[in-house]
Order: sequence, then C-alpha cells, then structure tokens
Amino acid sequence: MHPVVQKTLGGLSPQYYFRQLFFGLVVAAFVFFMSTQDGRSMPLGTVFFIVASTLLYPYARFVYESIVGFIMGENVFFVNAILMLITKFMTMAICWVLALFIAPIGLAYLYYHHSKTER
Repeated sequence: MHPVVQKTLGGLSPQYYFRQLFFGLVVAAFVFFMSTQDGRSMPLGTVFFIVASTLLYPYARFVYESIVGFIMGENVFFVNAILMLITKFMTMAICWVLALFIAPIGLAYLYYHHSKTER
C-alpha cells in the first residue's frame, strides 16, 4: 500500500474505523429511507454524497472526538440518558453531513502524526 494512503486512510485502528463506519451506515440508511419516501429515485449527486459522507464519517468523527476530548479533558458529566442520546445522534448527524469538510482535517492530522512517529 502507498505510504500516503497507509498514513491517512489506514491511520485509524480497524476497530475504531469499523465501529464509526457502522454508525455512518445507520445515518446513511436513514437519509436513504427519507429520500426515497416520495417514490422517486435519488439523483446521482445525492447517491455520491451519501457514499462519500459514509466513507469519510469515521475521520470526521475522529476530529470531533479529538476536539471534544481536548476541551472536556477527563471531566465526567451526569445527565439525563434521553438528552444524552439525542445530543449524541445530533452530533453524529452533523459529523456525517459535514464529513466532506471535516474529514480532510482528520486525514491531514493522521498523515502528520504517523509521519512524525516514523522519524
């Protein structure tokens, strides 16, 4: 595998990548379901967006979790479970929709991090 691909797309652990990919597929299935409710087929651009967002979602989520981890540190908050699930789903949906814009940040960081540890 090419070193750039290995350092970026292969930069996340397989366990983390496939866990996040599963949740990305859940969001994609919901979007697909909602987009096909009127009986018409989806435009090709929408299909491309769904596929790209799903494949890039793990990297976008990596960026989000890194930022939240930096801000929150080791603090733990006790909140209502329903509120937490709603918040979690909202952040997942936002990361999925914006994956085309957020994921390149994560890929650039992974490339930098793995290049630095290689030296």
